[in-house]
Amino acid sequence: METNFTPTRKKTQTADILLNISRIFVGILFIFSGLIKANDPMGFGYKLQEYFHVFKMDFLNDYSTWLAVIICGLEIILGAFLLLGFYRRKVAWGLLLLIIFFTFLTFYSAFFEVVTSCGCFGDAIPLTPWQSFIKDLVLLAFILIIFKYKDHIQPIMAKGTGRGFVTFMVFLISFGIGIYTVFFLPFIDFLPYKEGHHIPSLRVLPEGEEGDVYEFIYTIKHTSTGETKDVTDKEYMGGIWEDENWEVIGEPSSHLVKKGYQIPIPDLFISDAEGNDMTDEIITNPYYNFVVVSTYVDKLSTADIIALDRINTTIRDLSSDYNLRAVLLTASSSDIANRLNEEMDLVLEAFYADAVPLKSMVRSNPGVLLMQNGVVIKKWSKVTFPSKEELEEAYLQK
Repeated sequence: METNFTPTRKKTQTADILLNISRIFVGILFIFSGLIKANDPMGFGYKLQEYFHVFKMDFLNDYSTWLAVIICGLEIILGAFLLLGFYRRKVAWGLLLLIIFFTFLTFYSAFFEVVTSCGCFGDAIPLTPWQSFIKDLVLLAFILIIFKYKDHIQPIMAKGTGRGFVTFMVFLISFGIGIYTVFFLPFIDFLPYKEGHHIPSLRVLPEGEEGDVYEFIYTIKHTSTGETKDVTDKEYMGGIWEDENWEVIGEPSSHLVKKGYQIPIPDLFISDAEGNDMTDEIITNPYYNFVVVSTYVDKLSTADIIALDRINTTIRDLSSDYNLRAVLLTASSSDIANRLNEEMDLVLEAFYADAVPLKSMVRSNPGVLLMQNGVVIKKWSKVTFPSKEELEEAYLQK
């Protein structure tokens, strides 16, 4: 009798081992991924907007940040419940549906080259589309094991008051983190404009570093025979360019040979209304410089306008007593900025930059950076910008 049951017992033990390994791996990874993105839901929302554009769902753009909060919260909840053993069947189905959806997105991004980074781990751990797809395939394999043996999962707590409280706390923390960081900025800033960074030095290639190396391909044609062939720039400059029998057809193409040092801030260009380059003047200002960032001032809500008015009033009061500068950076047109200035009587000088670097400066619209000599001293969201007295005590009277 015992011999007949041994294979079944061993098979059950093997299944339980596979299930427990899968639960730990998937649970921890889902919690980690959800927490990283919940730390910066606005940034993840920008990534969602890229997908919305690809699938012609731009009508969802205005809701991208809150959709990001929901997705991040669900990831954390599924991961936590998987480790706790709660709601095993619902969790197994949720994990399976979510990973199938993510795998489709990452494959579509990689194959059609439509989104350069999936944002799976936010800006903390950038992944290429193919890396993201492979990661999702690995996760899919583990989740299939969880789905197959979901009935073997045992909760660490029996049903009752204690389990209900834990469930409530999981929901509260999972969604609360994302909601908090929407209003109060990320706990950890992974972007190049973080506090303490010297912006001018992040715009240039450091001494001793090498940038990306590209190879250029020329298509050349023999003037007598009509023969055409492709040659590299080294081959072309090695002597072919001197041969009058060969002529270049069209424009050369290029491809990356070796990836080099990536300049953290390669795209910052600040101009005035006439298009003059004002970047260095603004970011290297030796005095305290309040940089108010509003990516699109024409998209400010009523609450945003109220916040901007409070920021503007505070800075105006400070400017009468201290030598400081205050600027507004926006990607909106000068006409829109001028109209806002007339309506609100802004003390801020309006300058213009592309939306991409502005979105990286501060995850709030509007948001404020306090800079001096190119260094980001402090960042505030529209909610956390302090009063005149607090700013004087913390910075200006020192």
